[in-house]
This record gives sequence, C-alpha cells and structure tokens, in this order.
Amino acid sequence: MPAVAVVTLVVATLIIAAAALGLLRVILHLKAVAGTLDGVVAGVGVVAERTALVPAGLASVNASLEPVADFCETI
Repeated sequence: MPAVAVVTLVVATLIIAAAALGLLRVILHLKAVAGTLDGVVAGVGVVAERTALVPAGLASVNASLEPVADFCETI
C-alpha cells in the first residue's frame, strides 16, 4: 500500500477518534444537565405543593377583609 494511503488512513482515524471523543463529552455533559434538571423539576414540585394552599386560603382572607375594603371605599 502506498505511503500516502497509509497517512490518509491514519489522519482519517485520528479525525474520527477526535469526533467520537467530542461526542462522548457532549453525551456526558447532557447527562449531567439532565440530572440537574431533574433536581430543578423536583424543587418546583415542592414549591408548588407548599404554595398550593394560598389560593384556598385567599378566599377566606378576602372575606375577612371585606369590611375593611367597604370602609376604605367610604373614605
């Protein structure tokens, strides 16, 4: 096999190996991001649970403050 063919194969192999390494790094970074997003989604779920009572309690608070609103309208 001519020397040019061998050099071409070696260079092609190096380029493919570099591309494969880059893709592997991308995969690992995406897995890390997916783990972080799972944590964020879980945190948002906890916040949603803890603030779920605000709308239910808001009606009773508004009802309790209705006399104050009526008084403010008379001023």
